Amino acid sequence: MELNTLNYFPGKEIEAVGVVKGNVVTSKNMFKDIGAGLKGMVGGELVSYTKMLNEAREIATNRMVSEAENLGADAVIMVRYESDAIIDGSAEIIAYGTAVKFK
Repeated sequence: MELNTLNYFPGKEIEAVGVVKGNVVTSKNMFKDIGAGLKGMVGGELVSYTKMLNEAREIATNRMVSEAENLGADAVIMVRYESDAIIDGSAEIIAYGTAVKFK
């Protein structure tokens, strides 16, 4: 499956199949939250949260790709990611785009 952030696929004619998305809501455990809170007081990257969000993006992307494959798509264009806090310590990551077939 090919992914692209453009609204076309360079050098190929495409036919839209439909909108596809994948999402995940994730959180860290209490002990990681305490460590991140302490790190936040002194500054610097919160590595455990960076890792958590990277993993969540990968899960959301895989779910979006799975939806596209179920529609018989060859690629997803206009791929976008969004995130939002659901409750303290958790976040939703959503990946979405337009599934297309190559002509």
